[in-house]
Amino acid sequence: MIRSEILREIAPILRDQLVVCNIGLPSQELHMIDDQPTNFYMLGTMGLSSSIGLGLALSQDKTVISIDGDGSVLTNLGTLPTIANNVADNYILLIIDNGSYGSTGDQPTYAGKKTSLTAVASACGCENVIEVQDKDLGPVLQSAIDSKQMTIIVCKCDSGNIKLPVITMDPVVIRDRFMKAVSA
Repeated sequence: MIRSEILREIAPILRDQLVVCNIGLPSQELHMIDDQPTNFYMLGTMGLSSSIGLGLALSQDKTVISIDGDGSVLTNLGTLPTIANNVADNYILLIIDNGSYGSTGDQPTYAGKKTSLTAVASACGCENVIEVQDKDLGPVLQSAIDSKQMTIIVCKCDSGNIKLPVITMDPVVIRDRFMKAVSA
């Protein structure tokens, strides 16, 4: 499976959660598949959806899921020890690890070579780290939500993109409707 197929499969699970989605194609794909006011689409700031999601989770009680890519996590490795040392049991970091920088042309990442983000997260002190294959993600994600324990899920999948348009929604509109969903 490629990332867009994974997002399509888990969209019904995400629908009732607050979601902070990684920049570029992941946000565009989620927007196309199942646009919700509870989805915050990152239009910039590579590597920060996990940090923003953690901050949001620490500030309220609703479940927050950050969808990040291996390339983005690799550009902000400081997010993993920050997550480990600031436990929020309503937070899930879903790293879709396709071994590539998907939004910029599928150049390989180190996670597609020798670096294991599962091992890195564990070494940083994250206590509940699960590596899963793409086809098995849905039940694992639902179980993580139900457990009410902070969880890092590294979902291994194939590299590849679908063609789709950019998100034309104004960033202020994205922010405002998300903030209303957070406070609802």
